[in-house]
Amino acid sequence: MNTSPLQPGTATATDRLALIESARRAVLNEGGLHAAPWVEPWIDRSWRRCLAHGFRPQQALAFQAVSAPATHRAIEASRPLLQAAAPVIQSLARAMADTRYFAILTDAHGVVIDVNGPVDRHNPQASLIARIGVDLSEQAVGTTAIGATLAELQPVWLHRGEHFFDDTGIYSCAGAPLFGPDGRCVGMLDLTGIHVTERPALKHLVAQSARSIENALTLAQPHQLLLRIHWPGCSPDEDSAGLVCVDADGFVSGTNRAAADMLTLTPGVPWPHCSDVFAVPFETLFDDARNARAARELPLWSGLRLAVWSRLNGDRTHAQTPPQARHASLPLKDVETALIRRAVEDARGNVMQAARSLGISRATVYRKLRQKKPTD
Repeated sequence: MNTSPLQPGTATATDRLALIESARRAVLNEGGLHAAPWVEPWIDRSWRRCLAHGFRPQQALAFQAVSAPATHRAIEASRPLLQAAAPVIQSLARAMADTRYFAILTDAHGVVIDVNGPVDRHNPQASLIARIGVDLSEQAVGTTAIGATLAELQPVWLHRGEHFFDDTGIYSCAGAPLFGPDGRCVGMLDLTGIHVTERPALKHLVAQSARSIENALTLAQPHQLLLRIHWPGCSPDEDSAGLVCVDADGFVSGTNRAAADMLTLTPGVPWPHCSDVFAVPFETLFDDARNARAARELPLWSGLRLAVWSRLNGDRTHAQTPPQARHASLPLKDVETALIRRAVEDARGNVMQAARSLGISRATVYRKLRQKKPTD
């Protein structure tokens, strides 16, 4: 018998619900004695945690809110998260138009701190969960995208009966964790629908939105220098780019998750000094920013190399624009030639390396350098 998890979209809607029900019978109705076929392993783990809490699928849920003072504390502690998430959640509304899904933002404990989208307030099943202050943690409402995301710290998708309690079997939801500049989880973003068609693509949407929120949290961190890092050959403008905030003394003061992964930083441990990560004097990074250098490859003590673009915080001229697009007041041809020559110089004549740092082909570098210099 095939007991691998059924991926959304690999069967009809009826088949999927039937196989989820089979998994529920195998685990929930038989006291967790059997493995859960046809569901993701993290769902099986969540179901078993709920059983260990003494929960039973048939018991009624009250969707209790925390106290008013606790709600106030949660919101106040999450002000940076709320500010960073606001524009992203507004964009989510456009992406989810006509799907009847809405967005829920919680803190790291699963307490709702914001709700946005087409919530039908006349539907008690919607108003039960779409309330500021309601506790939607796994310990309160069992297996949901919110509880599972905070427990597993990974993006998830749940449909109908993949939730633990019978009362939550009407929901379909996607969730992704949100990590702060210190690498710790600060909350999660949830996209929920009630009696809706399954939309597994929302897992990708919520994960991408989470990255945008994390980047905004990182950029809001006080810093003297911002490093945008990426693997050689990748574009510095890709969503996967790492962001590193550095203080005036060269200590890392914050990163996004991509940068923490690339630099192998441990959440919960004070971030290191730049000189403990990059195998170059940390002053080099500040010099690159002051000289408006293009991104260039720098060695790490691990033996790996990263392309690094540096900019000083508060440099309004260069604040958001990569070096390749600066000096718009000059003729475009002059700008291109100057930047390409600088990139080749920084790469010590290595044209391929220069091309990668600029995000163009080697042939384009050669062609641009062969063009006649502008007349003074």
